Amino acid sequence: MSAEINTDLNQRIVQTPDQALWYESPAKDIHRRPLERIGAEVAKATSLVRYLPGSQFASHQHGGGEEILVLEGTFSDEHGDYPAGSYLRNPPGTSHAPFSKEGCLLLVKLWQFSAGDTEQLCIRPEQQHWQPGLVPGLQVLPLHQFDGINTALVRWAPNTRFQPHVHAGGEEIYVLEGVFQDEFGSYPKGSWLRSPRWSKHQPFTGSEGALIYVKVGHLGAALLGDQLKG
Repeated sequence: MSAEINTDLNQRIVQTPDQALWYESPAKDIHRRPLERIGAEVAKATSLVRYLPGSQFASHQHGGGEEILVLEGTFSDEHGDYPAGSYLRNPPGTSHAPFSKEGCLLLVKLWQFSAGDTEQLCIRPEQQHWQPGLVPGLQVLPLHQFDGINTALVRWAPNTRFQPHVHAGGEEIYVLEGVFQDEFGSYPKGSWLRSPRWSKHQPFTGSEGALIYVKVGHLGAALLGDQLKG
């Protein structure tokens, strides 16, 4: 796998499902679809990771922290089971031995913690509390906030439109359900978008509605993975 994938944070990046390239990981029956990556096997990276049924990864420590959103199936480690919709943060210095009995699909971010962000977090679906969004038709589930970086899930009802706005610290989106849209294009389930600092758009949905993972404020922020080189 290339050590350099979508590393220019000044570029707007869109990856749709039909562009997906999957690679074998060092562990048997675990595959990765890289979205952005700098570094070798230890890397600042955002990836989709698929565990086939019965697969497992060796016990390992998170040198730069790990963020996980369970997209499908059930992800597990020695600390518990995490069904689809679960959100996990394992800060630097934590360790685990992950596996999946039935198989699962994850969105994983490595080495993207801010210095001082030491909160270990596990939010399962039954613990989630959705809040009204800024416009009718939006619901927001805050997941994590630290030092100007915010992560949330946002549910868009069909035919919802948001006002034009600027992302001073950039924006990253993964489409979980439906079709997310803006004036630049249409992004179906499985699409990943990264928009640079000070980018502007006006998002909306059509008849399908959408559910998206959103992270803002992290592009240009000082993260632990910035020390890694390809």
